[in-house]
Amino acid sequence: MRVATALPWLALAGVVGYVSWHDSWPRGSSPSTTSLAQEYALPNTGGTSTGPVSYAPAVSRAAPAVVNIYTTQKIRTMVNPLLEHPWFRFHGEQLPRERTASSLGSGVIVSSDGYILTNDHVVASADSIVVALRDGREVAAKVIGTDPDTDLAVLKVQLDKLPVLPFKTSASAVGDVVLAIGNPFGVGQTVTQGIISAIGRSGLGINTYEDFIQTDAAINPGNSGGALVDVSGNLIGVNSAIYSRSGGSMGIGFAIPAPLAKQVMQDIISQGHVVRGWLGIEIGSSGLGNGDESRNANGQQPIIIAGVMPGGPGERGGLQTGDELKTVMDVKVTSADQVIRQIASLKPKTSAEIEVLRDGKLRTLTVTMGERPKQRSKEE
Repeated sequence: MRVATALPWLALAGVVGYVSWHDSWPRGSSPSTTSLAQEYALPNTGGTSTGPVSYAPAVSRAAPAVVNIYTTQKIRTMVNPLLEHPWFRFHGEQLPRERTASSLGSGVIVSSDGYILTNDHVVASADSIVVALRDGREVAAKVIGTDPDTDLAVLKVQLDKLPVLPFKTSASAVGDVVLAIGNPFGVGQTVTQGIISAIGRSGLGINTYEDFIQTDAAINPGNSGGALVDVSGNLIGVNSAIYSRSGGSMGIGFAIPAPLAKQVMQDIISQGHVVRGWLGIEIGSSGLGNGDESRNANGQQPIIIAGVMPGGPGERGGLQTGDELKTVMDVKVTSADQVIRQIASLKPKTSAEIEVLRDGKLRTLTVTMGERPKQRSKEE
């Protein structure tokens, strides 16, 4: 489980909010409990709650397709050259030249013939991978391919007729109830429940391409690569990271959305890697744009090209350092993360029209897309 340190002010926000609300009532005039209940009561629709009394049916459908993953890695140990002297070898104990490190995570079976989705950081640099199924079977797995840019990997086990977790086809929304299934701390398969706290989270600095589902369902080390499912037992995300001060759950977890995970999985299975468009430019937001008139309605800084790779597709197409990106294929540029994802979605060797603001004038350039070079796993 990848852990990002929580910002200190997050812990204070609830206290400040409570004090401000409590002090908003005039002295000696705080309302009665009855009046508060009447003011904030939900309207009576005359019906009964339609929410499930138990999530057991969803768990029964999803849990058999969530696996535990155990990996080992041989790590070379540095030995002082002086200890290679015959005297040390004769009089002292022989120091080990390598050690074995082990780790654990989770995965999701996505096909009955043995393909499994998990996180790249769960299997990166692993020398051996063992998958443990819910029915007690354990089997070796091999890596079909990885995508460090989204922290996803596809494994394969030599089994068939496996239970499969179906991808959710409809959109999820903030407030939807979700279940996280995985192997936290290696204690065994565990289910936790929460809601979707936010969708489309980006700019976190966790992955190159970010479009996270945020949830308050408890996610801990060992949950990485496990399933985030809806109340019908459909896969809506692959659990990947948390914000934490302690290393454990603080109610801020992130999952890679199922549509992105499915697209990455399909590319890896069919091509061995994910094919993405590439311009060879560095993108950022800066005050070095072309004046206040270039800011959007929210007062955000313009999205500019901070650097251009010599000889890359962007330079060949006429893009320059300092250009402010306005549109890509007629889609308005709203943020650095948004335009990075959009560029990646374009196919290599195709033409892309890019509108930039340069020296106060709008220019439309036609650029032939390149293919993004394969990235190394973050643990390598």
